[in-house]
Amino acid sequence: MALNPSTINQPLVNEPRVRIAITSGEPAGIGPDICIMLAQHKIDADITVIGDSNMLSARAKQLNMRFESFKVLHVPTSEPVTAGILNSANSQYVLNTLTNAIDGCLNNRFDAIVTAPVHKGVINEAGVTFSGHTEFLAEHTNTPLVVMMLVGGGLRVALATTHLALKDIPAAITQESLETTIRILHLDLMTKFGLKNPRILVAGLNPHAGEDGHLGMEEIEIINPVLDKLRAEGMVLVGALPADTLFTNKYLDNADAVLAMYHDQGLPVLKYASFGSGVNITLGLPIIRTSVDHGTALDLAGTGNIDIGSMQVAVDLAIDLARKKMP
Repeated sequence: MALNPSTINQPLVNEPRVRIAITSGEPAGIGPDICIMLAQHKIDADITVIGDSNMLSARAKQLNMRFESFKVLHVPTSEPVTAGILNSANSQYVLNTLTNAIDGCLNNRFDAIVTAPVHKGVINEAGVTFSGHTEFLAEHTNTPLVVMMLVGGGLRVALATTHLALKDIPAAITQESLETTIRILHLDLMTKFGLKNPRILVAGLNPHAGEDGHLGMEEIEIINPVLDKLRAEGMVLVGALPADTLFTNKYLDNADAVLAMYHDQGLPVLKYASFGSGVNITLGLPIIRTSVDHGTALDLAGTGNIDIGSMQVAVDLAIDLARKKMP
């Protein structure tokens, strides 16, 4: 799968500076560290980190780094933060940073959001149902369906379902939902990534893509009818393909993106190819959102022993997408 070289962070003369909001994520994790370490680098954009200014200053001191080049939109934590130790009392704070970022984009204060990692478990322990950034962004922008896509390692992998238990996935894949997902993916590949007529590989749900119905009927009853319908409209869709052979050069060399049916079908391959430099992007939103491809790494918080490559690439992609959207 060939990805076009990016012109990220190379603005034209007199081009307006992009305004990026970075949510600092779970305060006990490496999100604050990443923001502080990122601030040590020159970035051709106006960056605002959304988080508790006192917590960020304390973490910068712990890392023995200055934190002065980015603006901070102060959102207070409920209780003091200790690097590496989760506190469910600060779960609402994490959601408040996201809400501020979303509202800022909707109100034209920011051009894009980049999110540092959050800890889903501790948010749910606080009594708030939270399955991930993707779903939260959809709810708070009143978007009926969004598509999660990761980019990295020469791959673009989108998901037909996101953070669901494996047992719930078959029921979640309907002809209607799959058609909408493919339409969103196809449109954003054209409008956001500049692909005139994207070629999309579509994985089957079952082993061997159902083996003609002997290993499951979802391909015959749901996936293939949708693909046939959209092919008739001119979309270039290949599948349903067995997932165990889809990720080979035979298919990827001539593809622009892959649509996997569920999280752990598509993302292990992409993360193996790109971990540390992958980017999560939410398609179908009225705003631009990118994210790192890793978790909170509580054991590394406050140590400075982390790789910020994924955040750098996420910021670069957000800048690039925002510039393309500018009139």
